[in-house]
Amino acid sequence: MKITITAAANQWFHEDMGVTPGNGVRFYGKTYGKTAVHSGFSIGLARDDEPHQPIASTVVDGVNYYVNDRDEWFFKGYDLTVDYDEANDGPKYDYVPNNED
Repeated sequence: MKITITAAANQWFHEDMGVTPGNGVRFYGKTYGKTAVHSGFSIGLARDDEPHQPIASTVVDGVNYYVNDRDEWFFKGYDLTVDYDEANDGPKYDYVPNNED
């Protein structure tokens, strides 16, 4: 799994969530909601500076964006691209199929 954070999304995280270098943002699967690839589940995010066995991570401007192993079920078979959605003034997510089992 690969995580991509666009410049616009990174700016949103810095401005709206107040993240600074050394901070972390964890993405995870949660019950209820819907995504382009899941019915009954949606993506969540939390400010979390201490990853627990991450399966994927990327550092942008000193901020660690990651997914822990316990959320592998939600992201299995997909790469995650996080962009900024101007209409909703928040992140939007694109799930890109990959060749992982």
